[in-house]
Amino acid sequence: MKQKFSQPLDFEHGKVEMAHGSGGRAMAQLIEELFFPLLDNPMLRERNDQAAFDISAGRMVMSTDGHVISPLFFPGGDIGSLSVHGTVNDVAMAGAKPLYLSASFILEAGFPLQDLRRIVASMAQAATDAGVPVVTGDTKVVEHGKGDGVFITTTGVGCVPVGVNISGKNAKPGDKIIVSGYLGDHGVAIMSERNHLKFGTNIVSDTASLHKLVEKMIEAVPQIHVLRDPTRGGLATTLNEIAEQSDVGMRLKEAAIPVREQVRGACELLGLDPLYVANEGKLIAICSAQDADNLLAVMRAHPQGTHAAIVGEVIEDKRNFVQMETAFGGQRIVQWLAGEQLPRIC
Repeated sequence: MKQKFSQPLDFEHGKVEMAHGSGGRAMAQLIEELFFPLLDNPMLRERNDQAAFDISAGRMVMSTDGHVISPLFFPGGDIGSLSVHGTVNDVAMAGAKPLYLSASFILEAGFPLQDLRRIVASMAQAATDAGVPVVTGDTKVVEHGKGDGVFITTTGVGCVPVGVNISGKNAKPGDKIIVSGYLGDHGVAIMSERNHLKFGTNIVSDTASLHKLVEKMIEAVPQIHVLRDPTRGGLATTLNEIAEQSDVGMRLKEAAIPVREQVRGACELLGLDPLYVANEGKLIAICSAQDADNLLAVMRAHPQGTHAAIVGEVIEDKRNFVQMETAFGGQRIVQWLAGEQLPRIC
């Protein structure tokens, strides 16, 4: 039965209060009037502390991700949509079809209800667009000054089809390395918003759910060896991780790596290297050389892979170095990210 309250929430002027995390009537009202209407689906509507669902044949995948981005709203997205995209992508990088999400909100007392509703609405739209509903969740409130508005943790589950075996340990010498498009958009969009910088053109985050692109890729090349989304630490750190997992080396061609000119220019101004800048709507695929052209064509035929490119190859190297042929014909070692290039990026 629907809970009745003496007065509806004031979304225009109201703020999150400690009572909204107490487990009492105020928390019930926040869930009833804000979360349920926006995230509505049959499983969530059961109001249990968990969600029960059937699974299909195959291997289950689960991933969890905390989102602490600053600012909460940025060109091309916000923490709500990002929390969906990030976890959907982590599940999809195993070759899985994402099925369901859970969401945990840590709210700071004093945070405007209007902004919270905007975030949850964005989250709901992203989940609807992805076809991956939020079926259970949790809300906690911390004292003012002990949070930063909103932190969101999302957990996703999915199912890998029988016969698909994608892992960071599967890269082999001779494999080709493909990226799905322009790199660095997300990190530069966040940095420009955070520091109120204008670069003569709008740079927006690439945040997006990639599972539909992955589905097409697997249909065409079910024997893809590795998929990974290059988020924190960017392409450089992600390839170093894979090289270590697979006990191989990598050789890149700088001229082949797609980076928008405005992103490249912004990185030069900020003293950043685009290879280390975070992405939230791009992926890396590693496959055999004989499958590479076919996979590239499939990716380019999808709206999320229009600018996909083969950027290098996997090589034998017990040192697990990622090397790059520079645009000027030289060679450099692409190291792991040292320190935190852009904090609070996702």
